[in-house]
Amino acid sequence: MLRTPGPGLGAPLLLAALGLGRAGWRGPAGRAASGGRGKAWLQPTGRDTGVQVYNSLTGRKEPLIVAHAEAASWYSCGPTVYDHAHLGHACSYVRFDIIRRILTKVFGCNIVMVMGITDVDDKIIKRANEMNISPASLASLYEEDFKQDMAALKVLPPTVYLRVTENIPQIVSFVEGIIAGGHAYSTAKGNVYFDLKSRGDKYGKLVSVAPGPVGEPADSDKRHPSDFALWKAAKPQEVFWSSPWGPGRPGWHIECSAIASMVFGSQLDIHSGGIDLAFPHHENEIAQCEVFHQCEQWGNYFLHSGHLHVKGKEEKMSKSLKNYITIKDFLKTFSPDIFRLFCLRSSYRSAINYSDSAMLQAQQLLLGLGSFLEDARAYMKGQLACGSVREVMLWERLSSTKRAVRAALADDFDTPRVVDAFLGLAHHGNGELRATKCVSGDGSEATLRGVVDELVRFRQQVRQFALATPEATGEAQRQQHLERQPLLEACDTLRRGLTAHGINIKDRSRTTSTWELLDQRTKDQKSFRG
Repeated sequence: MLRTPGPGLGAPLLLAALGLGRAGWRGPAGRAASGGRGKAWLQPTGRDTGVQVYNSLTGRKEPLIVAHAEAASWYSCGPTVYDHAHLGHACSYVRFDIIRRILTKVFGCNIVMVMGITDVDDKIIKRANEMNISPASLASLYEEDFKQDMAALKVLPPTVYLRVTENIPQIVSFVEGIIAGGHAYSTAKGNVYFDLKSRGDKYGKLVSVAPGPVGEPADSDKRHPSDFALWKAAKPQEVFWSSPWGPGRPGWHIECSAIASMVFGSQLDIHSGGIDLAFPHHENEIAQCEVFHQCEQWGNYFLHSGHLHVKGKEEKMSKSLKNYITIKDFLKTFSPDIFRLFCLRSSYRSAINYSDSAMLQAQQLLLGLGSFLEDARAYMKGQLACGSVREVMLWERLSSTKRAVRAALADDFDTPRVVDAFLGLAHHGNGELRATKCVSGDGSEATLRGVVDELVRFRQQVRQFALATPEATGEAQRQQHLERQPLLEACDTLRRGLTAHGINIKDRSRTTSTWELLDQRTKDQKSFRG
């Protein structure tokens, strides 16, 4: 991973290191764009990835075309690090991690991803005061906590993390550029605001009709209620940095605009975040960047993920509603693969309902797919006792599944269709393998072996669940083992019972069991995989 560049490092050095050439802070001036969602969108030129992606800028699917053949530029809004991350955050980051992997592994699109970390903010300052520690210490603690959670969920890290506090000079320069262009103003109190009226009808590219401003305090020094802060004057006892307008700190929206521009310049391929960030955060980013760079279109594709809802309630999982589950608590019960499959079963753009039953269902699907893969591998190695499999049909089904999967992924990353295709393939494969597990002999022997096969398979799945070791430690892990001990005892009882009938089950590993039938007439053992 690249280290965070210091104040003197800008876009040219980082992009040159990544092999993408130079990218300046300012792009060429463009012609005026008409306002309104989708009306001003210009299809980029460059490399067509072969993917149709839903673009929030247009409200429809568009061909995903990236400017550089070598790599796509992607900016991801990172966390505000003042507390533990929860499953609502996890859902968004896992979904975009899946998309990133699809673009890279399936469509051969290298990606340079930058994630901005908000490490100074009202919430951080408030929480730090409550804990009697510095805002910097609090932010550092929860940034590392966030990274550990993402690693536990198997989310790939970005190419580079960039923190707000380490890029204050670049943010100040960005604000100065907006003021110089006549799109922002400073006040006697030391605040700087974006003059929204100067944007005219170009504002509202993402949401068409922007919601009205919230009520302003009586001492507000804005010219217009809809204007938003680029620089906030420091309050007493607050952390601050010097600036041409006095001591203060950046506004929220300007952080991402300045950081993304510092790396990628005046053109960005992909911008991602939760749907709640579309307005005002991303809308304001667009306004800031397009007036600073004097360009007609800064970000080409905006991808937004749906909320994670608490089942039975029409509300998103969030800290403000106090209905959240931390990632760490979740991983005490379920594995990261289960959560990722849970996310795969719905479109990244849709809201998704969280419940224990949904997780258990994902767990069972994952166990079923794992069992099929074990059987398939055993068959390929000659370890599965069966007659001839119609391999021609299996190869045809595999080929058609691969085509269906690629087509689904190219259609706005349609992972639910992909999961259905995989389940269909597994169902077909299981039908072939199970139908041919009967060896020669009379009907009663064939039936017996089929029944034992299914019984051992069921026992294997129960045992695998009971032995699963999710990310639990200490007392929680001990309690989990105690709760699952009866399942292991039941598995042992079944094995002893079958031994009395001449059927010996051998557990080869946590995920694999075999069974042997002792032929009393010849005294030789015939092995079968369960």
